Parts: sequence; structure tokens; C-alpha cells
Amino acid sequence: MANDVGDSDLDFLALDLIIKFCKEEYKISGFSSTDTVKDLKDAIYKNTGIQPSRQKLLGLKIKPSDLTDDTPLSALKLRSNMKIILMGTKEKEIEKLSESPTDVPEIINDFDIEEEEIAIENREEFLAKIERRIKTYPINILNEHRDGKKLLVLDIDYTLFDHRSTAEQASELMRPYLHEFLTEAYKKYDIVIWSATGMKWIETKLNLLGVSSHRDYKICFYLDCDAMISVLTPKYGAIEVKPLRVIWGKFSYWSEKNTIMFDDIRRNFIMNPQSGLRIKAFRDSRVNRFTDTELIKLSEYLNAIAEMEDFTVLDHTHWREYRKKPTAEQKRRT
Repeated sequence: MANDVGDSDLDFLALDLIIKFCKEEYKISGFSSTDTVKDLKDAIYKNTGIQPSRQKLLGLKIKPSDLTDDTPLSALKLRSNMKIILMGTKEKEIEKLSESPTDVPEIINDFDIEEEEIAIENREEFLAKIERRIKTYPINILNEHRDGKKLLVLDIDYTLFDHRSTAEQASELMRPYLHEFLTEAYKKYDIVIWSATGMKWIETKLNLLGVSSHRDYKICFYLDCDAMISVLTPKYGAIEVKPLRVIWGKFSYWSEKNTIMFDDIRRNFIMNPQSGLRIKAFRDSRVNRFTDTELIKLSEYLNAIAEMEDFTVLDHTHWREYRKKPTAEQKRRT
């Protein structure tokens, strides 16, 4: 009867959940206070085609070790329309694995800035937007900068992480040698992460990858899509970009002379082309995670230029050749 049901039970009976898988979202409803995690996984399977045994649910306020199929949903402190991140592989994708070619060509971004794109970094209207970001964009400092260290700004998607492929474990989507690369870079560079996604997803991905809590390196802070600006280009119209002047305007110890940005999309650093280095996108991780060595090569380049006083004299488009040059320390040893 109605008078036997508490307010909390009534709220729970009306609970809707949003399951986010890759770029898709599935709204699942109809749960009761007696349902369990198994019931939730069965409902997810009906909507996504991912078997319960292959599902990994993220964003729940419970330790993974404490989450079992028998755990009641009432113990998860769920809220109406709460988003739960799903990792896993669809059965139809698993069936395709044995048939998939191993020589899949790299997908070329069909909306990227070409080398000859007209310089727009000094346009007054765009500089005004940057000034507004400097004044209004809040930065949460996670770890203080270190005197004398240069700055490395990194993208996430397709740079450190294959965000489109599906996998059972986050490690399968992580670019090879990620932690080794960040550990080595941290010796001479402060590190900032700048992604074109929202802050929630930045934090979720870096937690999954173990970047946010690694003991051998620290991240200074994260920047999300709200720190970007929109610029108008003659060829591509309006595009969203990552102007490094937002960072330089907030922190006087970093400038174009000691900053380098890695991104798989060149248009992201169109406002600071001299400071950007376009790297090969990390896609199709199920195949390329066994052969990709881009971060090893980039680590060599960072070490090769680390002692330079002014990065603006460098042409980062030739970084692969430059990294092979002996460093000052190596010359002294010979």
C-alpha cells in the first residue's frame, strides 16, 4: 500500500539512469529498490549488446572490489539521471576481431589545418577572447610549478588515449609507454593536460589511466573545452582552438620560449603554431598498442631540446630528425 512505502523508496522507483558508452548514451529506467547490480547489467546488455561479464561500470560511489552482482542498487547511492560510464566490448565486435585486417591505415582527420593556413594568431578580436579567458577561466592547481622547468602541454584523445575503440580494460586503450614517457618528461618539464572535452571526462579518463595518482610524476592542472576559443579561418570557417596565451597570461614563468604542446590535430594550436607539435594519432588500439612507439620518440625529442633557452627558434615539424642529434651532454662525453 502507498502508506507502507517511504519517500526514499518512491524516489528510487522513479529512478532513471544514463549509460554512457563511447559517444552513445542509453537511458534505462524501471528499477526498483530490490534490484541488484546483476539486474542493471542485464538491462545494459539488452540496450548495448555488451555481455554482463564484459561490462565495467565506472563513476559509482563504491569500491570496485565491493561491487558484486548481488550488490543492491540501493547501496550505490544512485541519483535520477545519473550518468554511469560503461567500458566493454560488444559481442559483434569480438566476432569481427578474427576477421579484422592488421594493416588498417591511419584515419586522416578531414578537418585539419594545412601547413599553409594563413596566420591569425595576432588578430585583435581573437586576442580579446584570450584576454577574457585569462580573466575569467578558473584553474584548479593540482601541483605547483617547479622553478626552472619548461612546460609540456598534452592533449588526451588520440594523443594519450584511444577514446573511440572499445575494450574491457582502460590499459588496452592507453598509448604504449605512457607512464614511462610522463615520468621521463617530468624530470625537465612541468606537465599540463588540455582536452577539448569537459572537466568531468578529463578527470575520469586520467583516473582510469592512473595518470592523476602516479607516484613518479605530477600534473600541474587540467584545462577543458571552456578554456578554448572560437576563431574564424578563411578556409574552414569557425573552429575551436587551444590558445597557449591563456596559460602564459595566467602564469608569468611560462611563455612561448619554454612551452611545447603535443596534439594530434594541428588546428588546436593555430593561435600558437610555433609552439605546437602535431603527433601521430593513436587509433585502433587493439592492433596498434603492440607496435606504437611514438611516445618513446617524443621523449627523445623533449630531452634533446630541454636545455635550449628559446623554443621559438625550433621548427617542430622536423622533430623526428632533430631528436637524433646528440645532446650537449653526449657531445661532452665524446
